[in-house]
Amino acid sequence: MIKEKIQDALNEQINAELYSSYLYLSMSAYFESINLKGFASWMRVQTQEELVHAMKFYDYLIERGGKVVLSSIESPPTEWPSPLAIFENAYQHEQKVTGLINELVDLAIAEKDHATNIILQWFVSEQVEEEASADEVVQKIKLMGDARGGIFMLDRELAQRVFTPPTATQ
Repeated sequence: MIKEKIQDALNEQINAELYSSYLYLSMSAYFESINLKGFASWMRVQTQEELVHAMKFYDYLIERGGKVVLSSIESPPTEWPSPLAIFENAYQHEQKVTGLINELVDLAIAEKDHATNIILQWFVSEQVEEEASADEVVQKIKLMGDARGGIFMLDRELAQRVFTPPTATQ
């Protein structure tokens, strides 16, 4: 049986991951509205990844005999001034999620919950990838400067990203 303190923290993380999914879906919708289909596709893949993260926490809580308690998901923004602003927001959001995961690791260690600490290590590694992925796009957009054609080239590149569900060992 999982400790109540860990259970409550993991339920909060489920909500945070669902919000992340919702945020990226809103970003995707915005990109669709300005006809950047590749950017929209990239964000849609990100939406799916975040939903997988929420479900990993959900399944783990159930496996440990915990109770999943879903709470309201905050409404995400719906407008941004530029593609750069969206990806900077995504990068900052991933940094925030990294902080949340690190706090969970600290809690698991303090509570001597080794099983939770082990599963959280997957998320620690995943957050390195998540931050790098968003920052890579930020840096590419910044390198373009005012070269308007560059955004359309990047749009084609971002359209190539596909969602790959994690395997049982991931």
